[in-house]
Amino acid sequence: MSKPTDVRIKSVTCETAHYAYRVPIKFGGRVVVDATLLNVAVEVESRDGRSGVGHGSMPMGNAWAWPSQVLGTDSTLAAMIQLGTRVAVSARAYSGSGHPLEITADLASEYGSLARETASESALAEPIPRLAQLVSASPVEAAIHDAYGKMLGRSSYHLLGEAYVNRDLSAYMTAEFVGEYLDRYTLPEPKTRMPLYHLIGALDPLTDADIACRVGDGLPETLGEWITADGLTHLKIKLSGDDLDWDVERVVAVDRVAAEAQALRGCTQWYYSLDFNEKCADVEYVLEFLARVGQRAPAALVRSQYIEQPTHRDLRANPENRMHAAAKIKPVVIDESLVDFESLQLARELGYSGIALKACKGHTEALLAGAAAQKYGLFLCVQDLTCIGASFLHSASLAARIPTVAAIEGNGRQYCPAGNAGWDRRYPGMFDITDGTVETGLLGGTGLF
Repeated sequence: MSKPTDVRIKSVTCETAHYAYRVPIKFGGRVVVDATLLNVAVEVESRDGRSGVGHGSMPMGNAWAWPSQVLGTDSTLAAMIQLGTRVAVSARAYSGSGHPLEITADLASEYGSLARETASESALAEPIPRLAQLVSASPVEAAIHDAYGKMLGRSSYHLLGEAYVNRDLSAYMTAEFVGEYLDRYTLPEPKTRMPLYHLIGALDPLTDADIACRVGDGLPETLGEWITADGLTHLKIKLSGDDLDWDVERVVAVDRVAAEAQALRGCTQWYYSLDFNEKCADVEYVLEFLARVGQRAPAALVRSQYIEQPTHRDLRANPENRMHAAAKIKPVVIDESLVDFESLQLARELGYSGIALKACKGHTEALLAGAAAQKYGLFLCVQDLTCIGASFLHSASLAARIPTVAAIEGNGRQYCPAGNAGWDRRYPGMFDITDGTVETGLLGGTGLF
């Protein structure tokens, strides 16, 4: 049944912005040195004549979303930007009306065909994978949700219940969700403050001995300096996944440096997450890694909160990669594998005990996955894509509204602070970190944040 607050899309515009990193980041065997944002503006109009303009922004993280062995990074980036622009054109041509959840679900059903058109037009040697499709389209989705909130003068998270949405969650998932709406699985107001996960990339220096030449831009450069300056309590460690000795030594070294820095500031509790970026051959690698870390640095193993995507992202093609044994030791979450509700269900069958939400996979997809994770009792975390500016605030607002998410990731301040210029003055508590937390209570405005 339609509602007077249902909207139609009046206009869509998009543009790109490019930023160089201050230092490179290495993950999953890949090195990234810059970011290209796709910025989208959407105007919507309701059945009862109200209108609003919303914005969405997201890095086109092709190195992560599309690590092609065939195409170069310039080709995959160009294709993702082209696809995102094509999604924007498709959204402008969309003739239906409804709540943003319904509109974006309809648009998402066309991502595959739009991706095939893009690949054909560019004569690509391989198809655009689903994950890259979601990232390309995510700014359009965000802008639609943001515009709806701006139109009604309320937070987008206040507009997820039956009073505004035409279909319950069973329309997007299974009959288990009959009669349920997203307001059951989200908070009406953002958490006041949340711990920030600081990234330790594979190239990042831990001590002065690891630095050949300082950047010299006034920001911290070693792990110890970052901990001291920002009061960090949550550290995400990027691991190789194909070099067991290096991975174990990296955790041992991080724990040693962290312990020294935390002792100086009188901190006794801090935490790690462990990210293999799907490079492990099998679960046995993970189990051996955990055993050896437990022997070399038992406190580091205790501090580790979860393990992220240890093996290949294609779960269906690798059914032997079952995580049950590892999940008995620490929560094991899917990240790259999570592209729809079906992949979430398959991950549960394969022993994964948690999921990583990312705004870059689409705001609607993140909300639905967050609801499903809570329904099934899965561990939940929110991570970013070296999000900067508005994209980081969007990611943080998502984390601040999901009840069971305890911390957020935000490494744009480390690698690309130039992308935060202006936003850091409007939301100082989200960018000026002194006690290891960000002031997510600032994200209670109209729209997405």
